[in-house]
Amino acid sequence: MADRHSQETRSYNMSQIHSKDTNPEVLVRKYLFSCGLRYRKNDKRYPGHPDIVLPKYRTVVLVNGCFWHMHEDCPEFVLPKSNQEFWIQKLLRNRQRDAKNITLLEKSGWKVIVVWGCELKKAARQARLEELYKQITEVAPMEVKGS
Repeated sequence: MADRHSQETRSYNMSQIHSKDTNPEVLVRKYLFSCGLRYRKNDKRYPGHPDIVLPKYRTVVLVNGCFWHMHEDCPEFVLPKSNQEFWIQKLLRNRQRDAKNITLLEKSGWKVIVVWGCELKKAARQARLEELYKQITEVAPMEVKGS
């Protein structure tokens, strides 16, 4: 099946897809900043250069696009009809890399929270952002002093 776009158009479209400072990432960062949380972004010292690193809470937040990270059972993830072999391999590599990075971060003592693009759609956005704040700031029972 042929591509609907010319090679030049497709090339331009793909060049506009960025790995950092995506709209969902910026949305999450602005919310967290407005709640008083301070963070580092895309810190190269950690596996996978997490989107948001909150050292005070020993937490990283990964803001994943549903397509690029193969969000299972999500209507936003639709496998392209053309060149499927390429896309399946590419997206599976992304998923494997994500799993490896999450494992490395968790083994290093980091709490990893994944926020999916579909969770930031207008209808669910506020609730998800509030939940994210709670996930970041909640103190695990073993962390409470005097226990």
